[in-house]
Amino acid sequence: MASAVSGKIRERRNRVLLGPLPEDFLRLNISPQEQQEAADRQAAIALQQQYTVGAIPNAAGRLNITIVQAKLTKNYGMTRMDPYCRIRIAHSTYETPTDPNGGKNPRWNKVISCMVPQGIQTISIEIFDERSFTMDELIAWSLVTIPPKVLAGETDENWYKLSGKQGEDVEGMIFLVMTYSPAGPYVYQPYNQLMLVPRVDVGGPHGPPIKVFHRSPKAGDSLPPLELVLSETDLKQIEEMFPNLDKEVIKTVFEANRGNKDRTINSLLQMAD
Repeated sequence: MASAVSGKIRERRNRVLLGPLPEDFLRLNISPQEQQEAADRQAAIALQQQYTVGAIPNAAGRLNITIVQAKLTKNYGMTRMDPYCRIRIAHSTYETPTDPNGGKNPRWNKVISCMVPQGIQTISIEIFDERSFTMDELIAWSLVTIPPKVLAGETDENWYKLSGKQGEDVEGMIFLVMTYSPAGPYVYQPYNQLMLVPRVDVGGPHGPPIKVFHRSPKAGDSLPPLELVLSETDLKQIEEMFPNLDKEVIKTVFEANRGNKDRTINSLLQMAD
């Protein structure tokens, strides 16, 4: 009996992997393309935040939308759907969290706030069913016109019809709450508009961490460039927080955030993720 137990123990030990572990042990193999897509996604988030909180030359005002809930006509699939909602306004896109097992009656209560450019009067709405092993399925959509009373400063709480596989305006309804405030005065510095795009280094560890694109001055730009200086104390403090970033990168992000130290640190955190 004892010899049989010892034999089983030896057999199990022989199955154990001995020696140094491979470099990819417990790591996901991510292709350079997937790394670049992740970096581009972070850049889009940073640009959208800058677009939302910064001064926008052609902004008409700020629109606040509360995506409360939806009532859908049909549940697609064998189990209850996991719906989430995506809203597009001009070039900005926002999403609600997924409502697990929300089925035909998902609730989100998600508040988004965005700057609306001049001439934009419609909101694109899409509702998806989140899938685990296949692509998310688009189940309902609508194009909502911002009500005139919202632009006049009143609050609008309303149900809007959804289109989908069942037909136009018969896929269900979505409940939105909208408020609006006109854009206030701002100072626009045309020479300091920067677009920061993180680049994944696929050729080695010494490639450039970002690319910087300057907007060329146009005829009629009358304001002088804004000179922003990052103090040595602040620069040293930020360098200690981000030891892998170059000084020039930090200064560039500082200028792009118009000298706001806290916003600069938040942007660098997003780049470092």
